[in-house]
Amino acid sequence: MAKIMHAQTVLTIEDIEALKEKTGENSTKDALAKAVTHYLECEYTEVQDMWAKKLERVVKRKKKEEEESE
Repeated sequence: MAKIMHAQTVLTIEDIEALKEKTGENSTKDALAKAVTHYLECEYTEVQDMWAKKLERVVKRKKKEEEESE
């Protein structure tokens, strides 16, 4: 069984509303839970230069698509 801890933080209303919109959740609790889960599972959170890693993947995909279309 998972241990549960209650956590609290202070955020601006604008940040909470933006998070709800981005996650597609109506409640603050669900939006925060979804954001935390995504952060923990996202492969880019441990990469020093996230944008370079993403760009590298896009370039590889484009090269593969070009090779397949030839």
